Amino acid sequence: METPMTNEDQVKDIIHRWRNTPEDNLKPEDYEQFKSLGSASLTQGDGAQLLEFLQEEKNQGMVRSMGCVLMAPLLTRVVKKEEESLDHCQAAITHLTTTCRPNPLVHSLLELIEDIDPGAISDTVLAVIPHLQTVLLQLDGDRKAASVGSALSGLHGQLARLPVPYTRPQEEADEHGLCRGYGALAALARPFVEEVKGGNGDRHEEAELRTELLKFCMRSLREPLLEAELNRDSKSPLWLFATEIMRSLPAIQEPPSELLFFSPPKTKKKRSAQLDGAEAEEARACAAYLLHVQLIGIDSFPAVFSPLFVLQRNLDYVGQLLSSKKESHLLKGLALFAKSLERVPDHSLAVGLLELKSFYSAPRNLREVLTDCPMQHLRQSGLQVFQLFIDKLDAEAKHKFFRCMLKTSNHAGVESYIIKNIRNQVEFSMKPGNADKSFLGAELLPLMGLVLCLPQGAETDLLTSMDSLTSLQRCKDEIACEEWNAASRPSR
Repeated sequence: METPMTNEDQVKDIIHRWRNTPEDNLKPEDYEQFKSLGSASLTQGDGAQLLEFLQEEKNQGMVRSMGCVLMAPLLTRVVKKEEESLDHCQAAITHLTTTCRPNPLVHSLLELIEDIDPGAISDTVLAVIPHLQTVLLQLDGDRKAASVGSALSGLHGQLARLPVPYTRPQEEADEHGLCRGYGALAALARPFVEEVKGGNGDRHEEAELRTELLKFCMRSLREPLLEAELNRDSKSPLWLFATEIMRSLPAIQEPPSELLFFSPPKTKKKRSAQLDGAEAEEARACAAYLLHVQLIGIDSFPAVFSPLFVLQRNLDYVGQLLSSKKESHLLKGLALFAKSLERVPDHSLAVGLLELKSFYSAPRNLREVLTDCPMQHLRQSGLQVFQLFIDKLDAEAKHKFFRCMLKTSNHAGVESYIIKNIRNQVEFSMKPGNADKSFLGAELLPLMGLVLCLPQGAETDLLTSMDSLTSLQRCKDEIACEEWNAASRPSR
């Protein structure tokens, strides 16, 4: 009578069969059984025994073929930081990354990051990235760019699920590990950026890799950098990540000036690197903010661009940011608007510019911030930018802008502020040497007509319009006084 086989004997027979089976003849159930045996070993606390098995010379063939399926259970143990098996698991992972074929390893690692528990996102990302980078650097050919792109996209997608710290103390605490995660993600991308920058490889493969890296940079500009509070006076982790992204753009032959100021690339492959619609504009708007407000990368920004050209291009991004309801977007939009205006000489923006869509949309969105935004500090900042924009317009442009605001604002506070500016322009134009027809004589009448117009006719609430009427009366008094003085001067 034959002695029945024990479980241990059965496992030995299975392993013996695997050692003598060519890789092409292995079946899906073999891979599943190999993973089950490895996981059971870890569950039973036999990490040292598993490591010894993986390193044994006679097992290298099967490990090379099937070892990739053990990545998930091993990394799960590492993430849980189980002390009794941590060192053995780390050593086993290191052995697998140098022994297994890279393509299946990449696939296994990417599967691991597809659906991470929210509470383990940061720890999993930090555990996976060093080993994933080791494997990706072993790849070559067309699959390399696609694998790098999938890795960066998958990891970024998981980190984007975490809340972005909005204040400096929150960023320093890094409760959810977002800052550490993005720092590790930048380190993962760095050798591939340097590879493209060197330009010593196959041109087609480098172009594919460049496209994937550009996708990563664009996604990062939108999340988390557009949401983050950044300050060049404090080099926080997210500031350093922003610096890394902005430095990567010229390294992959996509300098910020080209990305922001000129048409998107025409080739389909490069066009695919851009996000769609509003998302792409948000990413570029963040890049414009980092460049012109935080001055990241400004040293390499071409000096040939005039302040007017920069303003005109940036107003598209300002309009995009000011159309948002998010505080972080509005703050960046106001700061970018102000910085873009500061280099433009006062009274230099001609009336023809107001015909451009960007010169219409950005001030309109700014007006909506002044009238609709519930946050006082944003309204106060917005009013300062509003006045700065007015100061940059020449007299004819001011006249047209004031008419437009009086017709469309439907807000007593904005109308009162415009009338105050009209009064200031009239005062200025009455001074010797400053006469300007836009705010004197016949040209002034259309503005006065708009100011005197009662929007609800006889039903208009005069208390609501009191500021406007008071400002108008002052303006009329000053004009009358100046006319009286002029008439009283002795003729020569």
